[in-house]
Amino acid sequence: MTPAELRELMPYLTAEERAEFESLLAQDMRERVWVPLPGPQTLAYESTADVIGYGGAAGGGKTDLAIGKALTQHSVVQIFRREGTELNGIVDRMAEVIGHTSGLSRQHPAIWRKPSTRTQVIEFGSVPNLGDEVKYQGRAKDLLVLDEASNFMETQARFLMGWVRTTNPDQRCQTLMCFNPPTSAEGRWIVAYFAPWLDKKHPKPAMPGELRYVAVIDGKDVWVDGPEPIKHGVETITPQSRTFIPARIADNPFLMGTNYMTTLQAMPEPLRSQMLYGDFDAGMEDSEFQVIPTEWVDAAMARWRDLSPKPVMDAMGVDVARGGKDSTVIARRHGQWYDKLVKKPGKETPDGPTCAGVALAHLRDNAVIHVDVIGVGSSAFDSLTTLGQDAVGVNVAEKSTARDKSGRMSFFNLRSQLVWQFREALDPAANTGIALSDDPELKADLCAFTWKLKGSAIYVCSREEVIDKIGRSPDNASAVFLASMDTPKAADIKRKYARPSRGDYNPLRAADDSVRPVAQRDYDPLDYRHGR
Repeated sequence: MTPAELRELMPYLTAEERAEFESLLAQDMRERVWVPLPGPQTLAYESTADVIGYGGAAGGGKTDLAIGKALTQHSVVQIFRREGTELNGIVDRMAEVIGHTSGLSRQHPAIWRKPSTRTQVIEFGSVPNLGDEVKYQGRAKDLLVLDEASNFMETQARFLMGWVRTTNPDQRCQTLMCFNPPTSAEGRWIVAYFAPWLDKKHPKPAMPGELRYVAVIDGKDVWVDGPEPIKHGVETITPQSRTFIPARIADNPFLMGTNYMTTLQAMPEPLRSQMLYGDFDAGMEDSEFQVIPTEWVDAAMARWRDLSPKPVMDAMGVDVARGGKDSTVIARRHGQWYDKLVKKPGKETPDGPTCAGVALAHLRDNAVIHVDVIGVGSSAFDSLTTLGQDAVGVNVAEKSTARDKSGRMSFFNLRSQLVWQFREALDPAANTGIALSDDPELKADLCAFTWKLKGSAIYVCSREEVIDKIGRSPDNASAVFLASMDTPKAADIKRKYARPSRGDYNPLRAADDSVRPVAQRDYDPLDYRHGR
């Protein structure tokens, strides 16, 4: 029985039964190596959720909860920190709790086996680099602990959770994520993961400890009403339960008697609000080399409203995935208003014609279609042009001839140009009124790009560098960058510059400037900035 169930029975016990119960309880307390603190720690300890989020503020007993659950509720446990050197404190604290180091190896990673039976195993691990999580593939455990979970990449966390399982029908399987508010944009995935508790804009907020259910459909979290299995195509998907329990230093009497509260109170903002109160809305520091400030993205998403009827569609951006774990993403721009992104798993766009068909299904007003032709995108572009569509193939690795808004700096390549010019458009001083749908993945993508100078040229980090940072391809942002381009429609060009001998003229593919219409020689079709 759980402590909560025992407390409910206490009023119904006779004096003799109460005395016997207290004697048994005293004996149990002597035998148990750890008991949770009353309040949030007990609530998390007793939770039946498949995934438990715990913490928020500093000093709430996150590490002790992880050790306590591992020692008293589970048999095969893995406890992770992002960096291996950060595990030393957890290992030392565990030795304190059990009162000895017997059964605890000091190898890296450390492993503890219960001396009496050796059937209980606690392994400590780390995954500092993307891909390190693969080393733990197939390693079953009934408790996975991610300490300081917001420091992990989301893909790493989900991969490690894939082997939370047991063959023992009496053993509960759980994941425990302990964390403070993230201090960088890369850690914001944790807010979306526990959105009913942490996202103030969530339409159905949840109470601490309340169970909510999530079905993962086509790789995306979908919040559902209950644990009942869901039919999706030929699959039957069983939702998992999640919960979050906030905790602060005020919930930990052991730390309240120290000067730790004073230390937290003396921290500069926003760390003070994050660590003292667990404030997930406290400002996060953007890197000084982050291309697009988080605040500008938030402002653009706050402006978005679902419009009906929609304005004329000016352009479409298509970032193509063919199979694999990435998605084909389609962005649709109507003036300065961007519709919700269309996302299709790579397995649903296995070839160029299929991808072209998906794009055409969402095309309106003969909008120009910009397709990333690096790699698999070339087939989709060929299919669109074969169908007579106004499609433009974009190779973001190509040289750029444009300059930034000041006219002083050039761009290392077309990718750098598109990302930087989107920054200029989002700049509040530009007053463009760009509206982006409130999409957590899009926000993470847009905020992941960094820059540096190479000579006098602006270099924006590559897709591969972004993948190393957020653990997935920034397909959402790539589609938006493509849609932001302001290429004139082919019909407009033909009307204005009738050239019977070059009816197939494409301004993006003209290698010789001498063949361009004179009036177009100064025109840069890749400069999307409206009003120029």
